[in-house]
Amino acid sequence: MSVPVPTGLAPGAVLGILGGGQLARMLALAAADLGIRCHVFAPEPDSPAFDVAARHTVAEYEDEAALARFADGVDVVTYEFENVPAATAAFLGQRAPLHPGARALAVTQDRLSEKSFVDGLGLAVAPFRAVDSLADLEAAVAALGRPSILKTRRFGYDGKGQIKIAPGTDLADAYEAIGRFPAILEGYVPFEREVSVVAARGLDGAFAAFDVCENEHRDHILAFTRVPANLGRGAATTAIDAARRIGEALGYVGVFAVEMFVLGDGPAERVVVNEIAPRVHNSGHWTSEGAETSQFHQHVRAVCGFPLGSPASRGRIEMENLIGEAALRWREILGEPGAHLHLYGKRDARPGRKMGHVTRVWTDRS
Repeated sequence: MSVPVPTGLAPGAVLGILGGGQLARMLALAAADLGIRCHVFAPEPDSPAFDVAARHTVAEYEDEAALARFADGVDVVTYEFENVPAATAAFLGQRAPLHPGARALAVTQDRLSEKSFVDGLGLAVAPFRAVDSLADLEAAVAALGRPSILKTRRFGYDGKGQIKIAPGTDLADAYEAIGRFPAILEGYVPFEREVSVVAARGLDGAFAAFDVCENEHRDHILAFTRVPANLGRGAATTAIDAARRIGEALGYVGVFAVEMFVLGDGPAERVVVNEIAPRVHNSGHWTSEGAETSQFHQHVRAVCGFPLGSPASRGRIEMENLIGEAALRWREILGEPGAHLHLYGKRDARPGRKMGHVTRVWTDRS
């Protein structure tokens, strides 16, 4: 069954979103600004996005009857996380336009496929080897050396599913620690900073990138994003061009992020691609108040076939993630001039859980 490409969606259309977390919540809020209603599909009955969506369905991603009803009631489908089951994406893609498409999911769900894809575009990546057995791991460490990073090929984020192979690390123990799952070993990259490019590509191939942002992680979780990044003009141009090439090669529609390492300094500065996120991204939250068009509005525009908005920044911006009990500072933040608070509606402020974020924008006049 072929699905027609939506070239004429208009306000009043229905956007289906797979996943009900904070990213879906912010997408639904942005869609409402553009007159688009949202139907959120997620298995968790307390999903934060349900509070702000026109409709929601609570069902497992393997429930084809529920998926069929969902697809019949929407004009286009998108998702808030990249680990949508492949069978779910294929099922929905036969019944409604799906953006980003199945290829973007297939490439980015598997770290080996992703690294091979980026390497095949001629873009710089960390050296890597596939690991499917302890013998593979031993050979990979012999080739790439120590330190290096062992990562599961699927389902890892915020530092989960990975372990550092340092001098003295027992390889058998490390392989057991990741559950003996199919993995990838990445050689160590002596980076100075971490940056990301958040960009959008429309149905017509139009491309718009936000300013390169610099990311600070704590305990493997993004803590702060700052714009502009401490990056030379040449390296910034290279980073944005890399994102453009990735989007074009995937035939991508929607917002995506490319996380990168910055190596060297001054004339020797260069960027190395780390990961691709086929969705709106935590490091793009600064755009809510810091850019002419937020990443969430931009994604809705892209998947609905609307013109892309301006990604221009409004000044110097900082985004702070509110992790766990940091969200209890909400009253203090609300009293801070120029601070913009976003809470995700989650009930329990558990350690390591993203509860909200705050953006701060400093313009030339502030």
